[in-house]
Amino acid sequence: MARSGFIVSAIKRLFTGPPLYYIWMLGLTILAGIGIAAYTVQLEKGLIITGMTSYVSWGFYIGNFTFLVGVAAAAVLLIIPAYLYDFGPIRDIVIVGEALAVSALAMCMMFVTADLGRPDRIWHLLPGLGILNLPKSLLGWDIVVLNGYMFLNLFIPGYILWKAYNNRPVNMRFIWPFILLSIPWAVSIHTVTAFIYNGLAARPFWNASILAPRFLASAFCSGPALVIILYQIVRHYTRFHVKDEALFKIAEMISIAMAVNLFLLLAEFYKELYSNTHHLSPLLYLYAGLHGKGVLVPWIWTALIFNVIAFLIFLIPTTRKNFVTLNVGCVLIIIGIWIEKGMGLIIPGFIPAPLGEVWEYVPTTLELLVAMGIWAIGLLILTTILKIIIPIETGEFTSARNAETARLGHHHVPA
Repeated sequence: MARSGFIVSAIKRLFTGPPLYYIWMLGLTILAGIGIAAYTVQLEKGLIITGMTSYVSWGFYIGNFTFLVGVAAAAVLLIIPAYLYDFGPIRDIVIVGEALAVSALAMCMMFVTADLGRPDRIWHLLPGLGILNLPKSLLGWDIVVLNGYMFLNLFIPGYILWKAYNNRPVNMRFIWPFILLSIPWAVSIHTVTAFIYNGLAARPFWNASILAPRFLASAFCSGPALVIILYQIVRHYTRFHVKDEALFKIAEMISIAMAVNLFLLLAEFYKELYSNTHHLSPLLYLYAGLHGKGVLVPWIWTALIFNVIAFLIFLIPTTRKNFVTLNVGCVLIIIGIWIEKGMGLIIPGFIPAPLGEVWEYVPTTLELLVAMGIWAIGLLILTTILKIIIPIETGEFTSARNAETARLGHHHVPA
C-alpha cells in the first residue's frame, strides 16, 4: 500500500512544476524524438549512414561512451569524503551526484547500443541465452562492471531515500558494505574501459600502460566539473541546500586530478617524441596532421588550451572560489576532456591504416542527431530522478505528508 501510494504521488509530482520545467521537459522530449527518428534510419540502412568505415570502425558513439563512463565513475569522489570521512557538506548532497552517475550509465548503454549494427543480437551476451565469455572477454567484463555499478547507484540511494520518505532511520550496518563496494567498483568501470583499448597490441596509440591512470585522472576532472554546475542549478531552482564549502572542496579535488592528468599527458608526449619510432604517427596525426590530413588538429589543440586554462583557474584559490571563474573553468574542463577522451582518443587509434594510408573520420548528420537524442534522453532521466529525490531530501515529499494530503482530500503537489 505504501509503495503504491509512493508511485502514484511520484508520478503526479513528475507532471507538476513551474512553466520553465514544462518547457525544459518538452524541449528534451522533442530532441529525444528527433534522435529516435534518426536511429530508426540507422536501423533500417545500417552503419553505412555513419562516417565509420572498415578502417575507422569506432567513432562518435564510442567517444561519447568513453567520456560518460568517466562521468559515472566520478561519483566516487563524492562518496569517499561523504561516507568514509563523514564530510558533512558533501554528505548532505551526495545523492544528487549518484543520480548523475545513473543517467550517465544509462547514456553509456544507449551509445553502445547505437554503435551495434545489429542490436537485436545483443541476447548473445546474456548469460543463459548466450555466452558472456568470462573471464576471457574484456567486453564481457565491461558489461558486468557497468551493470553492477548501475545497480549500486540505484540501490544505495534508493534505500536511503526510501527510509527518508518513511521517516525511518537508515540501517548503516546493512548499507555500509554496499557503500564500500561501490568505491572500488567505480574505479573498475573506467579501468576496464581503458583495458579494452589498452590490450590491443596492433593499436600503438592505445597500447600504453599509462592509459588507465589517464582515464581515471581525466574522469575525476570532467565528472566533478559537471557535478559543480548541476549543484548550482539544483540549489537555484529548488529548496535543496548546497553549501559553498562543498563546491569549493570538489573544485580543490579537481585541481589535483587535473594536475595528474596534464602530467601523464606530458609523460606520454615524452615517451612518443623522444623514442621517435613509427608508432609516433597517431600522435602526429592528432596534433600536427599526417600526409596533409588533420581534421582533428584544431579540436585537440582547443582541448589542450582549455584544459591548461582550467587547471590554472582551479589551481589559484581566489579564482577557484569565485563562482564566475569557477563556472568558466568547469565548462572548459568539460569541453576539453570531452574532446580529449572522445574523438581525440578514439580516431587516432585507427590512423594510419595497416598499409600507411590515412582514412579520416567525420561524424555524419545522422550520427550527430542520434547522439543528440541520447543526451536528451539522459537529461530526461536525470531530471526525472531529481524531481523525485530532491523533495524527499528537503522533506517536502514524505509518506506522512502524503497521508495527510489524502486525509484532507487535497491532491495538490507542491512544485
